This record gives sequence, C-alpha cells and structure tokens, in this order.
Amino acid sequence: MSKKLFSLGVFRYNYGVPQQITITAEYFKEYRKKLGFSRQDDAEDFFGAKDIMPVVDLEYIELLNERLYHIIDKINDIVPKEIKIDDLAAFKRENIENAFTIMKENNILPRLNNQGRRREHVYYNWMRGYVFSHYFTRALGLIFSVDVSKITLIGDDDLTNIETFKRSAKADLSISSNKMRIEIQSGFTGLNDIKKHKVVEAKKVFADSGFHTLAIHFDLYNGQVAFIKLDEIAEESMNWIKREQMEGQVVFNIDQNYFVWKIIELPPKFKDLVLE
Repeated sequence: MSKKLFSLGVFRYNYGVPQQITITAEYFKEYRKKLGFSRQDDAEDFFGAKDIMPVVDLEYIELLNERLYHIIDKINDIVPKEIKIDDLAAFKRENIENAFTIMKENNILPRLNNQGRRREHVYYNWMRGYVFSHYFTRALGLIFSVDVSKITLIGDDDLTNIETFKRSAKADLSISSNKMRIEIQSGFTGLNDIKKHKVVEAKKVFADSGFHTLAIHFDLYNGQVAFIKLDEIAEESMNWIKREQMEGQVVFNIDQNYFVWKIIELPPKFKDLVLE
C-alpha cells in the first residue's frame, strides 16, 4: 500500500493521523532563498515585475522638447524687450537640452511616475515649470529691483535625483534683501490653483523665521500673472475647493483680482503692489 500524504487546514495527515505543521519566518526566508532571492525586496520586485524598467519613448520626448522650444519662441516674441532672453539658443541648450541629457544619463526618465500618467507626460509637465521659472528671472529682477545674481535658487532642482520630481512644498527662490521666499508657478490650461500644502508650508516658514512667501503664478494660457502672499491666505477663504482633476486635492483657486500683470507689458514693481 502506497504512503498517502495530503494537507488540510493547518494539519498534515500521514496514514490518517493528523500532525500539526508550523510555518515560521525562517521557512519564508529559506523558501525565497531556494528561489534565488537573498533579500525580501528582490523577491518583491521579481513578482511585481518592478525590476523591469519601462521603455521611455525618447523620440516622443524629442518632440516634446521641440514643443518647449516653440513655446519659448512664442512667449519671447511678445514680452517686452526688457525681459526677453537675448540668446535663445543658449537658453534652450542650458535649460532643456542639458537638463534632458542629465536626466537621461542618470536613468531618471524610466522612474518618473505620477498617478499612472505616461512618464513622457510627467517629464514634459515638470519641464514646462522648470523652464519658465528660469525664463522669467529677468522679470523677477525688475519686479524686486535687484540684480539677477541676487536671486538664489533654493528649490529641489537636482536633476540627478529622482526625489527632485516628487511633490515638494519648498519655495523656488529667495531674495534675502526683501526677506521674501518666492514660489514660481506656471499654468497652461486656464485653471489657476495653489496646492494647500504650499500654503501650510508658507505659514510655517513665516511663524518660524518671519519670511513671507510670495506666489507668482504665470498663467501662460491667458497671458497674465498673479501675486499672492501664501502665508496670509485665510483658512476660511471661499476660494478653497476640491479639484477633481488633481485627484481630489484641496487647492486655493486664484481669484481674478490677484492677476495684476499682463505678460505683454512691463512687470509691476513689487513695492507698488497692494497685496491683500
């Protein structure tokens, strides 16, 4: 008669006699080791196919970069000469071509991910903001009556690090002479919002250091710019809404009254602005 061995629940029946079995963490480790994984993370990556890097369509990204070039050309054609970029070829080379090369060489592109969107789209949307925060530097110098060299980048723009592309509440620029931190935003759809975590961070900074945080929002879709002191936005403001297009995030919708600069004209001086 052949030996019969079968499992039921937590018991093993051997010749009809139940024997309780014990499965321990040591067994888990030994099992994964037999599969060839000495680390738990390696097994998780294997089963989830997380170790297979997605293929990024570099030809598509080249087309997206071309679109960035064309957007810059169009904006540069219509802004006042005082804030135009004199050497557009050098600007594009530094802020698009070189930035793209750094990200590609550091394997950043395949690791971009945001709510299931294509990595190429995440790259493009991030780059639009990055490029125009640099493009309007001369305008900022005029607004705050400071030399461009006095405007210090404090944002997380380390293009070799994937952490750069995660959401951050940190402001982009600092002007020490004005005790001011500046959050640069660019909008391209006509929806003009500020994420709540940026307001929370601004209030914390003001409480800790006395530095205001000024958001300068460039609505490039409509050709207008808004100025908002983030640390002075009231919690009870009617402008707080839940934006379904942004995964239900709570945002501050920028009222039209905050927009005081037409991009086709010279920017106002900050000292002349009356900010509520």
